[in-house]
Amino acid sequence: MSSSQRAERRRFRTQRPWSLRRRLIFQLAALLALVCVVVGVVTEFALSEFLNGQQDNRLAAATERGHGGERPPWMYGDAPPPDPLRALGQGDGTLAVVQKGSVAQAGVLDSSVASPNKRKAPLKPVSTEQVVALLAMPSDGKPRSIDLGGTLGEYRVVSTTTPNGQHTVIGLPLKDVNETLWRLGFILGGVALAGILVAGAVGAATIRRTMLPLDRLAATASRVSELPLDRGEVALSERVPEADTNPNTEVGKVGSALNRMLQHIANALTARQASESRVRQFVADASHELRTPLAAIRGYAELTRRSGEQVPPDIAFAMSRVESESRRMTTLVEDLLLLARLDSGRPVVPEWVDLCRLVADAVADAHVAGPDHKWLMDVPGEPIGVLGDAGQLHQVVINVLANARTHTPAGTTVTTTLSTSDGFVRLRVADDGPGIPPEILPDIFERFARGDNSRSRAAGSTGLGLAIVAAVVSAHRGRVGVQSRPGRTEFEIVFAEAPAPG
Repeated sequence: MSSSQRAERRRFRTQRPWSLRRRLIFQLAALLALVCVVVGVVTEFALSEFLNGQQDNRLAAATERGHGGERPPWMYGDAPPPDPLRALGQGDGTLAVVQKGSVAQAGVLDSSVASPNKRKAPLKPVSTEQVVALLAMPSDGKPRSIDLGGTLGEYRVVSTTTPNGQHTVIGLPLKDVNETLWRLGFILGGVALAGILVAGAVGAATIRRTMLPLDRLAATASRVSELPLDRGEVALSERVPEADTNPNTEVGKVGSALNRMLQHIANALTARQASESRVRQFVADASHELRTPLAAIRGYAELTRRSGEQVPPDIAFAMSRVESESRRMTTLVEDLLLLARLDSGRPVVPEWVDLCRLVADAVADAHVAGPDHKWLMDVPGEPIGVLGDAGQLHQVVINVLANARTHTPAGTTVTTTLSTSDGFVRLRVADDGPGIPPEILPDIFERFARGDNSRSRAAGSTGLGLAIVAAVVSAHRGRVGVQSRPGRTEFEIVFAEAPAPG
């Protein structure tokens, strides 16, 4: 495979459109994902507002407790009660910064910290940078969030200033709030992902089941497309099942329309077949009836030529032309009769035929008919057999050789090769003549196909030789092809090989 072919295949794969089933499943999953994202975001925001509101309420209570004196009571070390944290109502993590004048004190209540003085509350130190950041906040009594970094993290704080000039900042940690929001986010994400996967699987199964009628319609159309509708008798019995033709459904409308179309096609094919049958029967009857008068004309012409009586030269020439034209017309009638028989679909009576001997006899006859050509033959020494009609197969070889002789100039070399490979017999007839014009090549096996120069009646061609070749080869379940260019024309005929009878 060439690089251009590989690139073309890759381009086709990348540009291949998605099927309707795949698009529906993808759109369903995308819609579910969008809904889950919206629900998750709204839930996160609502819960965040709720938790922050609760934290603000606790912060307001802590701020009021912290304003019992110049400093929060739990920052004093003088005669604290036995359990200062519970007695004074402040919880772990409560932060307080008190600045009066140029002196600032700060600490975070933490029961896990060992206090050097049992009379003092256990405090975690606050760094200078953190104190500066806290004191820089507006002292308007509104709760705000601030990220202190380090071991403290994010806090919700309120900064106030008393009439006597004391600047107090009270804060509560947002660690629990953030952990709750993150945990909820992971839970929502996991549930949403599982829901999308389950819904995608169920949706795929549902869509596949729902689209089964479309698959049945496509299967019917595919079977119809594989029927040979261009020739022969056609029985177009394929129809969409009745269950898929309900006009109340979209698929049923398509199925009903397809059935009506198939019925119209069947009617047209029946009319075409009847017309062809009448024409074929007429050709067969006319050809059969013409054989007798043509034989009589030819016989009388030969009798006149062979008689001992002297006839005028012009009468002798006229009778020779009558004999020649009757002979040509007899050949034409025989060809038409053979084509009519092949078109009628009469089965070939199979018998084992030795193609080696048949080809040798045909090449010998062609050598006698065309002594001005150079005839070469390459056939195996052992017999090569096919199943078919010996007379029709002989006519195939004769017609191909006659085509090469008739439409090439004298001195042309015609090579006939017979070979076998992979269970098939290949007969090739090649010549080094001028070639077949490109405009004729696609229709070379059609009846009465002619070119302007080489394929003329003056050359003795009826235009049916290669049509007979194609018809006989098709009746024998073979295939025939041609390749031509100036200086090289090759016909190839392929049959299935048959073993010699035991």
